[in-house]
Amino acid sequence: MTEIWRGRRLWVEQRQVEVPSGTKRFVVVHPGGAVAVLPVDGDEVVLIRQYRAAIGDWILEAPAGTLEEGESPEDCAARELIEETGLAAAGLVPLGAVYTTPGFSDEVIHLYLAHGLSPSNAFEPDEDEQIEVVRVSADEVRAMARDGRIRDAKTICLVHRGLG
Repeated sequence: MTEIWRGRRLWVEQRQVEVPSGTKRFVVVHPGGAVAVLPVDGDEVVLIRQYRAAIGDWILEAPAGTLEEGESPEDCAARELIEETGLAAAGLVPLGAVYTTPGFSDEVIHLYLAHGLSPSNAFEPDEDEQIEVVRVSADEVRAMARDGRIRDAKTICLVHRGLG
């Protein structure tokens, strides 16, 4: 393994792959992983709309974020929900985990369904985030995940696992 680049929260390695050809691959290492939360409030789902520089566009998605060192996925989910939506959850239901892009990254995202939502005074998006909270009916969110209006993979997984 050869480290190619290191950032604050992730890095890129070149790894020798254990196959007969002995090929090399670049891997984006994302230690600790992340969480994504689908907040459900009655028959509404709370999503966020934010600008994502990697795609050069605004996207509708579930609140999500990176685990801090030593933080449990559930604690991270509760924190990110408050930070990105201003809502606290009475309960979080784990919905498993998914690999985001296993072709080049080891990132895993832990998925949660949030219920029993109430306002929190701790709404503080990171300074580099511009977030708009958007409420959509559960039926409409299902339709948006099916017809491509929601294109974010973690959100589509959450809709499938959390709303059926």
